[in-house]
Amino acid sequence: MRVNFVLSEVATGLRRNLTMTVAMVLTTAISLGLMGTGLLIAGMISDMKEIYYDKVQVSIFLADDVTDEQRAAIEQQLANSPEVANYLYESKEEAYARFQQQFSQQPELVQNTPPDALPESFRVELVNPERYEVIAAQFPNGENGVDQVRDEGDFLDRLFSLLNGARNATIAVAVIQALAALLLISNTIQLAAFNRRNETNIMRLVGASRWYTQLPFILEAALAGLIGALLAVGGLVVTKVLFVDKTLAGPIRAGIIPPVDWGAIATISPIIAAAGVGLAAIAAYVTLRLYVRI
Repeated sequence: MRVNFVLSEVATGLRRNLTMTVAMVLTTAISLGLMGTGLLIAGMISDMKEIYYDKVQVSIFLADDVTDEQRAAIEQQLANSPEVANYLYESKEEAYARFQQQFSQQPELVQNTPPDALPESFRVELVNPERYEVIAAQFPNGENGVDQVRDEGDFLDRLFSLLNGARNATIAVAVIQALAALLLISNTIQLAAFNRRNETNIMRLVGASRWYTQLPFILEAALAGLIGALLAVGGLVVTKVLFVDKTLAGPIRAGIIPPVDWGAIATISPIIAAAGVGLAAIAAYVTLRLYVRI
């Protein structure tokens, strides 16, 4: 097989259908970029679950008018409860100090929050986090100095449900974009094969195999898929540098959300490249077999 001839045919095909090739590359890049974003979000969700679920607590927030006797009674109940593995009392001053530390990268929020805005509370670690209802029944809301009892695990479940929904929506849009890219690849290959039908017919008449005449078209699609994958990876890199590392710098430093490491992008980059090249090549091959006589 003459490699130079095949490569020249690939270059000719890309040059003849330049506008459709550009559209194919851009559509592929968008779909692969969304797929990579979905994979990064999935990784972040997994990291966040490891961070937060290991620290799930029940918060017993005290009323502003709680008395010393009520506070002592609550602490005595917690100390005697077999459901409680550990507990920590947090005063208004300690709550505000923790708030200042967590949101140190957002000074406007700290300045607009008065020191007495955060209630005193007991942070309770349960022996079995699923037994939240038992603690909630022992400390009814609005009674005996208790303002409300909040299960952080329930909040985390809702939070991660929302994040999973965002991930699924991103992947769904990526799938739709991928289908559009595959259809565009199919149309481009059909047009390229039609434009070069005289050349391919002559090649078949002089004994060239079907595979030999199809290979340039498949390589054209694979090359476009590879360029789209490289653009997608470049978009993820730019998003990390300009958005994640700058806009989300405060929450990341505060430990609220995990960072997006370069290792994560390096891990998914080969997946994106393989998906771009593989899907484009397969779409081209199927199109040539089903719709084009070469």
